[in-house]
This record gives sequence, C-alpha cells and structure tokens, in this order.
Amino acid sequence: MSNHYASRYPTVFRLRQKFSCQRVEDVPAEVHRQMRRLDLERRVSPGQTVAIAAGSRGIANIASMIRTIAEHIKGLDARPFVVPAMGSHGGGTAAGQREVLASYGITEDFVGCPIRASMETVVVCQTAEGFPVHFDRQAFEADHVMVVNRIKPHTRFVGDIESGLMKMLLIGLGKCDGAAVYHRAIGDFSFGQIVRSVAAEVLEKCRVVGGLGIVENALDQTARIEAVRPQEFESREKELLVLARESMARLPFDRVDVLLIDRIGKNISGTGLDTNVVGRKLDDHKAVEGELPKVKVIAVRGLTPETHGNAVGLGIAEFCRSRVVREMDTAATRLNGIIAGHVSASMLPLDYETDREILDLALGVIGLAEPPDARLMWIHNTLDLGEVECSAAYLPEARQRDDLEVLTPLRELPLDEVGNLPDWQSDLAGQLASSHPRPS
Repeated sequence: MSNHYASRYPTVFRLRQKFSCQRVEDVPAEVHRQMRRLDLERRVSPGQTVAIAAGSRGIANIASMIRTIAEHIKGLDARPFVVPAMGSHGGGTAAGQREVLASYGITEDFVGCPIRASMETVVVCQTAEGFPVHFDRQAFEADHVMVVNRIKPHTRFVGDIESGLMKMLLIGLGKCDGAAVYHRAIGDFSFGQIVRSVAAEVLEKCRVVGGLGIVENALDQTARIEAVRPQEFESREKELLVLARESMARLPFDRVDVLLIDRIGKNISGTGLDTNVVGRKLDDHKAVEGELPKVKVIAVRGLTPETHGNAVGLGIAEFCRSRVVREMDTAATRLNGIIAGHVSASMLPLDYETDREILDLALGVIGLAEPPDARLMWIHNTLDLGEVECSAAYLPEARQRDDLEVLTPLRELPLDEVGNLPDWQSDLAGQLASSHPRPS
C-alpha cells in the first residue's frame, strides 16, 4: 500500500477483551442432569411421541444438546423426533429449513431420531386480541413437545421477556403463517402482550412438556443450561434474560465513527448483526437517546456461509461490499424481512467493490474528525468480540483499562493491492509475526 493511501486512514492495533466467563464444561452431562429434573417419566408414557423443537440460530453445542435430549426421551421408551422451529427461515420451505438444521449439525444420523420438516400449521384457537394461533402440524400431532432455545436480548423489542423459550412457542413453531400474523399483531399491540397471549394458549393446548433454556457467555460458549417446566416458562425466562444480558459481549468502546463487520448472518443474530451490540435496536441507523454504543457508520464486508444467502440486517448498514449483494438470496432476504415486520432490514445499503472505496466514502461522512483521527473498529461479527481491531484514537484509553489487552503495535490498515482487507483469522497471524515491539 502506498504512502498516499496510508495517509488517508487511521492506523490500527488489535486488542483482546478480558471477559469473566462461566462455562459448562460437559454439555451432554449437564443436559442429562437438567432433563432428569423435569421428571418426564411421570408424563411421557412408553411409545408416545415427543417433538423436539430446534431453532435456526447459531447456538453453541446445539446439535449435541438435541441428541442428548433425544437420548433421554428414548431412555423413557418414547419416540423423539425433531421439528424445525424457525418461522420463515430457510426460504420459508420445509427443504430449506431441513438444510438450515443440517448446517448446524442437526441431522438424523447425528441426533439419532427422525426430522419432520413441514411448513403446515394447525390453527389452535383465536387469541383474546382476535387473531389465530398457528402451531406446527407435526408438533401439534405429537403426544408431547419439548422446546429448546437460547435466551437472549431481542434485536428489536425491549421487555422482561425477549428472545427465548416463549418466543419459540410463537415465532418458531408458528412457521411462516404464524410468524406473519404475530409480527402484524405486535404492530397493533406490543411484543410483550402478544408473547404472553399466544404462549398462554400454546402452553394450555399444545402439550408442551418442558423447555431447555440456554444462556451463552461473552465468548459464545454455553454458560448455563436449565430445564424449565411449562408453568415456569415466564418466571424463569425473566430471570435467565437478566443473566443473558449481563453475560453478552459488547464493543470495547461506546463511541464509533466507522464499524467494519466481516460477516453478518442468521447464525449470528436474527437480524444478521446483533442490534444490541451495534446500538441500533430501536432505529436502524442511529442509537436512540440513552442507547449505547453510538455508531455513526456501519460497513458489512460479507455473509456467513451458514446464512444460506439470507442477508436480512443488511439494511441496518450504510455501506457494504458488492460481493454481499451478489451472495444474497434476494427472495429469502425479502421474505424474512416482510414476515418479521422489519422490511427496512432487507433493504440494500450503498455497495462498492472494495474496502478502500468504502473507507474513502465512510470516513468522509463522520463529521469533522480527519480520517487518520477517526474512531474506527473492525470486528469479525457481532458474536465474536473477544478480539477487536481499533484505530489509534482508542489506544490511550486501551492502555489504561484492566479489562483490555493490547496485542499489536500500531500499523497501517492491511489493505492489499486491490484495496481489500484480509479475512479476519489470517490477518492476526501476520500481525503477531511483526517484528515491531508491542506498545507499552
């Protein structure tokens, strides 16, 4: 890279965030232990069927958890099977949802039981608000239903219940038809009211036998697994959400001029990038009053393979690489945005072929800060925040904080001859091999 280009951009360093992380060391053993707490032998008779609802998020150890639940149920001489519980994801088709499960390692061979994928629902009843309650037909026809999901802050809604077991009863098991109705209803009422209203009907009428709530730590590892009885879904989920909020990773600094994100995708967040991390939960393009961090410009560099072309969330960014637009499954992205009632998240930002073009433009719309002095951060994705690339503007504070470790000296952004940054993992090896001393 020439000095002409180097002078345009801030120099950067890599830092490591020091998280205090609880972690489950033996996931299968803990799942077995938790399942025993449900005393399913009192409710599940030999020969009965149990539908295990498996979602579409990139949950750590999810395939192992589903397999262990199936083993526990088979130990009762019952017959488990898996149903995809992911609303409209996978392009809104049974084959697409089966493919999404397979990408997370949830296959019939691995989990040891059938997978029954269908987009057909049963209308269970009408809610007090006057709309139908949809429920996956395969799950409805089972003798029992076991719900599995990670509990975490929602990317759009705020409350004491956000994303977790109760949401799975609605959006996940409601499939396309249910997800569409519920998101429309949320527009007229509220997320909290609709979640409670529909979940109450499902718990009463759909033979839910229990749930497995999962909380992850700041390193995207399994921090807690808890089996929850149906009558305790709401009370326990409230408490586990508090823990999840305390445990989630965040950006190391609250003010950002330009945030570069290597990858977004459905396995990272329901909105492709976690709006809780980038500070855009209630407004796609800015933090609202009292919300942190405050990020002026977001640029997306690519999609995860696991998202299967679903680029929902791209509309939250101001810029992206043109390759993202080419990799996008337009139909799946638009369907997800429409069903979720978040159409703007499926819109396109300004796209350019190279990172250099994006940087030249992004650094010109951040205010009065000269480009070399800009507060720039570069992350792999919004789940992987253990190490972050930061511009020189952050270095004085980083050196003073006990929760941060500076890993590399200041250096130029590693743009190649074409004008693109390298992939995240390969970049660090070259940086640490540098002969420059580490900053003191």
